[in-house]
Amino acid sequence: MSGERGESCGPVRTCVGCRARTSSSELLRVVAEVGRAGPVAVPDPRRRQPGRGAWLHPDPACLRLAERRRAFPRALRVPGALDTSAVQAHLSAGQPQSAAQDMTDAGSVPRQATEGKQVDPS
Repeated sequence: MSGERGESCGPVRTCVGCRARTSSSELLRVVAEVGRAGPVAVPDPRRRQPGRGAWLHPDPACLRLAERRRAFPRALRVPGALDTSAVQAHLSAGQPQSAAQDMTDAGSVPRQATEGKQVDPS
């Protein structure tokens, strides 16, 4: 069955906002952390934080849909409301960037779309 659709794209995830299925490399991972005022949704662009994650297109429209549908508490299995201000700040700060560029170092020059995989020079 090799060569069938979806195998070469890597993991496929569903955006909690628009409910579209796409490659996880195009989505932003969001996790829940316990804050002073209760649970807080925080962005995890490096995909390294522990715990259950929810996936979201790095688009404010998808964030608004997820908030309206109350998708984050359900996807992250957190009772009650969830503060999403950290995710809003992350999306507004990185508005012109894509999810793939969020994975690069903060001080690096943006890569061209035609450039191949990045190789560690060390």
